[in-house]
Amino acid sequence: MKNFLLQFFTWWSGQTLGTRFYTWRKGEHVGEDEFGNVYYTGDGDRRWVIYKNMSEATTIPAGWHGWIHGRTDVAPSQENYEKRDWEMSHKPNMTGTYAAYRPKGSMASQEKRPEVTGDYEAWSP
Repeated sequence: MKNFLLQFFTWWSGQTLGTRFYTWRKGEHVGEDEFGNVYYTGDGDRRWVIYKNMSEATTIPAGWHGWIHGRTDVAPSQENYEKRDWEMSHKPNMTGTYAAYRPKGSMASQEKRPEVTGDYEAWSP
């Protein structure tokens, strides 16, 4: 019952009831990535992803990103796709948390801003 209510009232915790119904009727399963996200295609060039947990676009790996945005016609599951040396592994978006990036001089940072080099003069009223 909980899953039904989540699918009926929320979009951020996976798929909605409408998306489930559309996927059941018109979706063709294309593949799945290492995070458990499932990819579908249907009705011409339409492509979509059902996220395993939270709907977080940054969890789409690079190979699947190219396919979902139409940059390649062949899905990584249909070819022998190998991760490139320069591809980084996923890091979650930490904005709004205590682990967020806070550079020196930021109002949220405890560190003092580095001294200027002379090409900048601070305004003082």
